[in-house]
Amino acid sequence: MFENEHTLRHFMTEKAEGQFHDRYEKALEQVRPEFGRKYPMIINGKEVRTAQTFSHSSPIDTRVVLGHFPAGTARHARLAVASAKKAFEEWGRTDWRERVRIFRSAADLMSRKKFELAAWVSYENGKNRFEAIGDVDEAIDFVRYYAEEMERNNGFETPMKSAQPNERSKSVMKPYGVWGVIAPFNFPAAILTGMMTGALITGNTVVLKPSSDAPIVAFKIAEIFFQAGVPAGALNVVYGSGSKVGGELVASKDVSGIVFTGSREVGYSMSRQFGRESPRPLIAELGGKNPAIVTETADLNKAVEGVMKAAFGYSGQKCSACSRVFVHKKVRDEFLRKLADKAKSLPVGNPLDPNTFMGPLVNEDAYKKFQQYARLADRDGKVLAGGYVRREGELKHGYYVEPTIVAGLPKNHRLFREELFVPILCVADYDNFDDAIKMANDADYGLTAGIFSGDSSEVKKFLDHIEAGVVYVNRQASATTGAMVGCQPFGGWKDSGTTGKNTGGPHYLTQFLREQSQTIVE
Repeated sequence: MFENEHTLRHFMTEKAEGQFHDRYEKALEQVRPEFGRKYPMIINGKEVRTAQTFSHSSPIDTRVVLGHFPAGTARHARLAVASAKKAFEEWGRTDWRERVRIFRSAADLMSRKKFELAAWVSYENGKNRFEAIGDVDEAIDFVRYYAEEMERNNGFETPMKSAQPNERSKSVMKPYGVWGVIAPFNFPAAILTGMMTGALITGNTVVLKPSSDAPIVAFKIAEIFFQAGVPAGALNVVYGSGSKVGGELVASKDVSGIVFTGSREVGYSMSRQFGRESPRPLIAELGGKNPAIVTETADLNKAVEGVMKAAFGYSGQKCSACSRVFVHKKVRDEFLRKLADKAKSLPVGNPLDPNTFMGPLVNEDAYKKFQQYARLADRDGKVLAGGYVRREGELKHGYYVEPTIVAGLPKNHRLFREELFVPILCVADYDNFDDAIKMANDADYGLTAGIFSGDSSEVKKFLDHIEAGVVYVNRQASATTGAMVGCQPFGGWKDSGTTGKNTGGPHYLTQFLREQSQTIVE
């Protein structure tokens, strides 16, 4: 029976938090000797290197070079697609039970190496230890949950009624072929693993293009998949730019499907090109502009805690991050005072420090965007907390910024409408609850949303009318983030996604399969 990994909870339940920290600290030291390693691409089970490479530095301290990687080209992508196409002939016909066995083995291996993987997550993309282990836990959850889904659905074979007395019919879901998997930086273990597992466990083969901001975790997970029994060629790893490697995957006629997590602009461009000559499945999660509503009957302490964690967890670099909050005028001042005090007290710094809440942004582009948006917030609204970068001491070598709250912006301001992917929260007030719902829905995106209210009629109206794929009510743990695999299927409406079928839920795997009706006459 599937159970979430819940590493930190298990240590806390056993009153062994010290052991949790000890194991994480040990893992940090364990992986340090690998800094500066030269990593290969993996095509058809072989290591592939190139004369042209790129270096990958830590956002914690950009003087620290974590690794060097081959700069893959369209040619490498084509070789990987050819490898995956050939491997599909066997992997696609492998009994689904064998694939489930392989992936359960992979989950066990990941669980044994979870602290090592979490250490790499922290070094690569700046997550603190709690969010890093949560990222790895979610990756393990995806593998185990999808294995159980394959079993629960009998490999997606369903007996059907007989049209004639001498006929036997069944519905069989079969894999498409080669899938391109294009992964983001912000959940380098969880999202990457979930997308790869979805494609592979259903019998498809994969060409993976990891994010250039998190290539090491991708390599480590691919190694685990191979160790567990995924055959050479069924999984290929190609590093490089989105325009060259990703562009070739989208253009290739031998790629049957694409699964992608990233920006709306890239996703929509990809969709137009990928389906230009013939319809092919594109599973894309494309970000959010996620609202929270705080009503006059809300428990303000819970609301402050929930909004703070959702807005500033992992420095706002989550597609589910809360970036808009609408608060009733009667409680506006008290809520904002408490929220601003909380934001100003958040520990910002090196995420390897156990006391740090908010680590660095992932790269220089994000750092510059924060500064641009903070200037707009100061010019057009009132900044209640934050608004500045942090350059004191060792922080000057990374991409550190302050959690920022801005009020007084016009409702149609670009900071209210665009996905920012930095820790900036926009606040507006309201008089009428219907107006709050309308403002919450007044966005192109529809990924997550939350409400804090003690009025059951307001809660019902919110659930009936909010336009989002994942919604939370009175959730102090986080107003809009933190979906758990097998508990809260994660995906978006409107411009937040392309399929309406969420990851970590009962409908996800069917997107990697196509139906065949089989009838045998006796």
